[in-house]
Amino acid sequence: MRLTRAALTIAATALTPALLLTTPAFAADTAASSTTVTATSDTGGSTTPVDEMSDDDVRVAIARIIADPDTGRAVRAAAQAALDGTVADQRYFLETGRWVAQAEDDRVAVARILFTATKNGDKAVIREANEALDAGTPEALRAFLETGYRLAQFEDDRVATFRILHIARQNNDKAVIREANEALETGTPEALRAFLETGYRLAQFEDDRVATFRILHIARQNNDKAVIREANEALETGTPEALRAFLETGYRLAQAEDDRVAVARILADPAISDALRAAAEDVIDGTPEELRYFLEVGRYEVDG
Repeated sequence: MRLTRAALTIAATALTPALLLTTPAFAADTAASSTTVTATSDTGGSTTPVDEMSDDDVRVAIARIIADPDTGRAVRAAAQAALDGTVADQRYFLETGRWVAQAEDDRVAVARILFTATKNGDKAVIREANEALDAGTPEALRAFLETGYRLAQFEDDRVATFRILHIARQNNDKAVIREANEALETGTPEALRAFLETGYRLAQFEDDRVATFRILHIARQNNDKAVIREANEALETGTPEALRAFLETGYRLAQAEDDRVAVARILADPAISDALRAAAEDVIDGTPEELRYFLEVGRYEVDG
């Protein structure tokens, strides 16, 4: 069964290259929407049993299935083949063939979800999708798409939210802590998914703005021109991405630029000791961390 599942995953990848751009949201709502089934008595929008339908009603029911944007590929192909065939073919499709094709669409949908979950490391979804594929029955596949995926994604989302909360507490990111706690206290799959898809990004943006303003305030006190320039640019750009980039890389590089200037000023002082001059010359082309250590500690150790 493992080989079959791998083949299904490859097929799903070929069928849905756009998966690479989707979030791990209730993608089941998207993946499964093309394969959603109501009751088995549903015949293209009619509740009349197939054996009581006229030939025209049978054809209309199949045409409705084909026109439904939520119909999956296998069902649509089988429906079209039936519509092009005999009345017997059409009745067989509504009574039996549709559900055989539906199982095929469901296998592809589950494989798509498994592919995305594997990329995202969603362990519960991977576990439940594999279990449905291993069971291999139409009922198991449908149960996963209708309820199992949502509950498994909920489990993974709780883990992801707790991880974010742990890091936020370490960083004292107050907005992220607030929103993560609110999502966990609400406790619904929808609340956690909303936090991971939008709430986290917006809360981190709020925390990043506060952090950038703090850095800017200190930089102005120290007259760190590069840091002032980069912080202002990030704040003026005003996007979550710009602020995050500043905090993760831009600040470090700008501080190194200012620190290099500070070391150069030390070297320009003719009154410094030979030991301090040697240490400054040695560090001026160093890493941002080496420059910072020299200015905060090393320069005083040399002349201590």
